[in-house]
Amino acid sequence: MIGKILFSKDIVIDAMYFQINQDWEVPIPGFFILAPKRKIKSISEFTDEESIEFMNLLRKIRKWMREVLDIKDVYLFQNEDTDGDFHLWIFPRYIRMEKFGNKIESVRPIMNYAKENMVTDEIVKEVKEYVKIMKEYMKDF
Repeated sequence: MIGKILFSKDIVIDAMYFQINQDWEVPIPGFFILAPKRKIKSISEFTDEESIEFMNLLRKIRKWMREVLDIKDVYLFQNEDTDGDFHLWIFPRYIRMEKFGNKIESVRPIMNYAKENMVTDEIVKEVKEYVKIMKEYMKDF
């Protein structure tokens, strides 16, 4: 089930085979989704060209997240046992998230907290600013 779409037009980059977007529903600055344009279920379905672009996009956005947005750590998630198509979550970890723990189990409570408590003008502005910054750094990809 899709929740409230907050950031539907916030595209960081539209490359040949993939797009990177801000997560549509969760107001966490720097929570990016890397998804292929083709409808597939698994990374095993990537062509050689898609594999190269995927890795280069992931490496580049992660570099800029660290160097420009000062996001020290991220969790990378992809699961094939969902109803949706393949996509990779690039989930930033901030110091303020430590109260939820530092394990994979902490992600859902963090997301729920963000949806319930972080839909503010200030956070939405920060999310959009992060997208704008990353778009600028990724433009020469």
